[in-house]
Amino acid sequence: MSYTKNPHMPKVRRDAADMVRRGFSKEEVGRRYGVGSSTICKWVKKAKILGYGPIPTLSSKPKHHPKQLSNDLVWKIFQQRIKNKRCAEVVHQELINQGIKTSLSSVKRTLDRCGLLKKRSKWKRYHPPVDRPYPLKSGDLVQIDTIHRMINEKKRLYVFVLIDVYSRWVYAKAYGKMNGRQTIRFVNEAQKNAVFRFQMLQSDHGPEFSKWFTSRIQKDHRYTRIGKPNDNAHIERVNRTIQEECLDKLPNDVSKINCELKKYLQYYNQERLHLSLNLKTPNQLLINSVQASD
Repeated sequence: MSYTKNPHMPKVRRDAADMVRRGFSKEEVGRRYGVGSSTICKWVKKAKILGYGPIPTLSSKPKHHPKQLSNDLVWKIFQQRIKNKRCAEVVHQELINQGIKTSLSSVKRTLDRCGLLKKRSKWKRYHPPVDRPYPLKSGDLVQIDTIHRMINEKKRLYVFVLIDVYSRWVYAKAYGKMNGRQTIRFVNEAQKNAVFRFQMLQSDHGPEFSKWFTSRIQKDHRYTRIGKPNDNAHIERVNRTIQEECLDKLPNDVSKINCELKKYLQYYNQERLHLSLNLKTPNQLLINSVQASD
């Protein structure tokens, strides 16, 4: 009997097997249902195994592909990936160097089935590129980032940090939560404390800088390139400086951290000499730029 997708066939097989059980011959049942006696014999065998209920139609999907990779080759691909922890292209070339012939697509498919391919997250959104402005004055480019500080295995506190690339003026504040709403509060508070206006904000692709944040910040915004931390080099270096000179000495308490940060930022912006500013402070550079514009 040819393969069928008739939804009533499981019941037909059941009734045919039941007739044989009640004493009818396989030939009689076959003539009644229009199938051969050998087919009836197969249905009876299945009914004895599955019980005399509906006999389901098995999938027509083949149990294996005629050109599938051997278990030995799959194991070699797996072992090569575990050994060098390199990408599929490198694994493929090393197998060829060993005299093992296979296609790159087969290597990628095997690594995927073994869960060894790092796939792009489906939650990642595409961010169109925005030209990076050259900072000719304060506010032309302001970088923003977040320091994550572990309190215990399930709890963290977050220190938002902002730096003006031109003057190296810095503002920072600690929060107990991290989201787009908190980021907007931080940027607005930093703007109130700054003597210049932020023109362009730059951040990485963290959840606190999501599309919700960029649509409500009311300022120009650009993202850094993925996998290019040098795009945010100024803020990354400031994060390290703040941690080494301030945060590492403080307990995990938001109010105490903010109290000490306020004192440290006054020192950082008004007293700390910066080699990148020719041994000037950020405030001195801001004053000079204001006087030059007047």
